[in-house]
Amino acid sequence: MKHLYLVLFFFVCSLGYSQDARANAEIDGFKLYPNPVTQGKVYIETSLNAPKQILIFDVLGTQVLQTTILGKELNVSNLDKGVYILRVLEQNKVATRKLIVK
Repeated sequence: MKHLYLVLFFFVCSLGYSQDARANAEIDGFKLYPNPVTQGKVYIETSLNAPKQILIFDVLGTQVLQTTILGKELNVSNLDKGVYILRVLEQNKVATRKLIVK
């Protein structure tokens, strides 16, 4: 009986730590420009051009912006000058880039 509990424990742990390979796949045709941003707008292009969830974090890991865009244009004029981490999610694929706002 102890062996069964041990097997179940490892099975549950492996499910918790496993990751979906598609969820970590890079977004096809991902382009981010201009970077550094000087005019308060950044453009994000992908092959699918589907709606994208955008998350922006400061260098301390604090989320400073969360939005969804339907087109290519993202307004970042409300962000202070500095370095940020931009995370884009589009149809179970992810792209993470450094974003510089001047």
